[in-house]
Amino acid sequence: MATRVVAMPTNRAAVRDAHRRAKGHSRAIGFLLIPVGLLLVVGLGSILSASSVLGLRESGDGLFYIKRQITWMVVGLFGLVVAALIPLRWWRKMAFPLFVGTVGLLIAVLLVGVRSNGAQRWLHVGPITVQPSEIAKLTTVLFLATLVSRRESSMNRIRDFFWPVAGSVGIVVSLVIVQPDLGTTLLVAAGAFAVLIASAAPFPYIIGSALLGGTAALGAAMVSPYRWARITAFLDLQSDPLGSSYQAVQSLVALGTGGLWGVGLGASRARWSFLPNAHTDFVFSILGEETGLAGSLTVVLLFMLLTFAGTAIALRASDRFGRLLAIGITTWIAAQAIVNIGGVTGILPITGVPLPFVSFGGTALVMSMVGVGVLVSVARHQPDAAVTAR
Repeated sequence: MATRVVAMPTNRAAVRDAHRRAKGHSRAIGFLLIPVGLLLVVGLGSILSASSVLGLRESGDGLFYIKRQITWMVVGLFGLVVAALIPLRWWRKMAFPLFVGTVGLLIAVLLVGVRSNGAQRWLHVGPITVQPSEIAKLTTVLFLATLVSRRESSMNRIRDFFWPVAGSVGIVVSLVIVQPDLGTTLLVAAGAFAVLIASAAPFPYIIGSALLGGTAALGAAMVSPYRWARITAFLDLQSDPLGSSYQAVQSLVALGTGGLWGVGLGASRARWSFLPNAHTDFVFSILGEETGLAGSLTVVLLFMLLTFAGTAIALRASDRFGRLLAIGITTWIAAQAIVNIGGVTGILPITGVPLPFVSFGGTALVMSMVGVGVLVSVARHQPDAAVTAR
């Protein structure tokens, strides 16, 4: 007697929905990686111009800094690919050890770190120099997203809200601000604030924590005359144009010189020792001088596209942890771009944070690219498709 095989009906609607989701994720990843790639290219060109004079003066090689940046970019690309391939559930498992390791590095900076320009922010690890506060931007968001996604249902109690925030953000912010590094402190807090806003935590608790942290940061800035002068200089740039306002004034001169279309690639005059840190914190000034308002607005547009793509990935994430993680990383990168460009253009105080993907800097570049890789990992996480396959 022949056995009759009955085929199980296929849920075509679910399959179509899974395909639609996959196409949407691919589109979001493309919208994310395209502006990142363009910003990296723009950064190489800007650093090549901004650092050539300094490289010749310091080492006799005008390509000294661009060679180092390319090396770090290769490391960052490797980190981006690896981070994108790591499953989201592994990121959740690694959150605690990565956070503990970061706290350990921040403590080591205070004990044996390298001091430069009045700040102790760097560690010598063999032949390379690492800035742990840059690592903290990602690991703090990762750890807080893990805690909040697990405790979200009970965070209406102030005790259950307080410990995740104080145990992650509070520890890191305290260790970073004493280096001192107020700019990075604000960025760590911005990423954490975005995670909390996107969660089900009570709004009054979030606002209360933000006000408490903001008051503490303001107090830390006010007790340091030099730091307070740097922060308030943007209110009246002509009050001390040769002192605390010098960088901001020279930055505006460079941007104004660029006009609408710029003075031409490689023709910057500000890089000839007129603008300190031209290849790091003020690379946007050199870019604006050489490419004009058109080039500056193009860079701003690229950051807007990156922010839009990161937000789209967060909204499409079907995993609660992934959604919180994506919104935290996107906010950190967007806030850093705003703070840097705002400082360079005189709209905000100068806090010494680099422009993501564009400024010279090893740890900052690598961690920004790893952050993008984590966003890709969130976008690739499609549990609904797996359910449909069954």
